[in-house]
Amino acid sequence: MKNIFFIVLFIWALSACEPKATYPDTLPMKVALAYGFDQFEDVNSIAYTWNVRRDSVTVITRDWKWNVKDRTVYYATPDTSYTYSLDLPADSLPVADKGFVNDKYWMMFPFQLGWDTGYTYETTENVPSPIAGTNSTLLTIVYKSGEPEMPVTGYTPGDAYDLYLDENNMILEWVFRRGNGTEGRPSTWEDVQSFGPIKLATTHSNDLGEKFIWFTNISVN
Repeated sequence: MKNIFFIVLFIWALSACEPKATYPDTLPMKVALAYGFDQFEDVNSIAYTWNVRRDSVTVITRDWKWNVKDRTVYYATPDTSYTYSLDLPADSLPVADKGFVNDKYWMMFPFQLGWDTGYTYETTENVPSPIAGTNSTLLTIVYKSGEPEMPVTGYTPGDAYDLYLDENNMILEWVFRRGNGTEGRPSTWEDVQSFGPIKLATTHSNDLGEKFIWFTNISVN
């Protein structure tokens, strides 16, 4: 019995001595960590329904299930459904993959700050957010221009995102600026909820207070 005890104690001591992951001491990484980036290795799959309001009566939906470990994506609309591999060559990925990237950015942009490498950033303190006027830290992310198939730039090389952060490095609002132009559309990051080990914003509203993108049926395993 003593031998078993000492073996268990030895294994525990070894695991305690394993070096913990270290992350860059940058504001983009601090944002990622605020949403649970360091816990994402425990996530096997993420499923959700993406909803967008086109007008007062029309809501478009699509369902996704991202099998993180298997690197496959399930896609479904009222008209079609299929599963594809993220390891396909860029020119063989289905059209739906652009939707997957778009919807994932709306849901998981903080995590993209940890995964993506092809961007530069700038910070400005004490900036009012464009919708609520809340005092915030402005973090501007600009993706590098390049070939669209480059994995570091995705489908929108050259685009910019202005993130307005609170004191806990959580996103209050953001502005997407296509091609790093001067104009963009502000929207909120609301209804942050915990799903397993990570946090996700589930609602985005525009400057009129209208909810226009939201996520339902969220499951993180």
